[in-house]
Amino acid sequence: MNGEVYSWKPLLKALAVLAGYSAALFAACAAVYVRQLNFQGTDIQADAGMYAFGDSLLFVAVFGGVALFPTGLGLYFLRPLRVFWTILAIASLALAATGPVSVAVVAFMSSLPNPPFFVQACLFFSLMRVLGAPLLAATFLLGGCLAPTRFARWALLGATAIEGAVAAYAIFHWYIGPCFL
Repeated sequence: MNGEVYSWKPLLKALAVLAGYSAALFAACAAVYVRQLNFQGTDIQADAGMYAFGDSLLFVAVFGGVALFPTGLGLYFLRPLRVFWTILAIASLALAATGPVSVAVVAFMSSLPNPPFFVQACLFFSLMRVLGAPLLAATFLLGGCLAPTRFARWALLGATAIEGAVAAYAIFHWYIGPCFL
């Protein structure tokens, strides 16, 4: 009897995490739906691409924010796996290292007059990377709080600091800086 109950535990844990991600997907779809109900008319037809991009950003932001809960639950369930945490720590530092590079690309390439296509593509991907920094910072912080080993904890908190700096640059560059110009 005990063996049968134990064999269900991993499946129930996976289903709980999957249910959390399903709830995050539902919340993101509902947020976009409510936004579309509030914005209808000729303005949307004239600027359809801008509204579609805004909808995609809203979807990612709501999904990412709500998905932090099942992510935390999944990381909590994975605490006994030390190899997982070592790989996660190294991968998070590698991903966080791309943040300052993206900031440098945004800072230097956005002022180029009439850049070639390759530069525009690099600028686009760098902008998307910088926009994802707040969500990555929150995810790394969550992982750092749940990490079972000292190395994983410090690596994830270091990645959080890097992503926080990238997010702070974005907030200052796009929101605070233009107020003083």
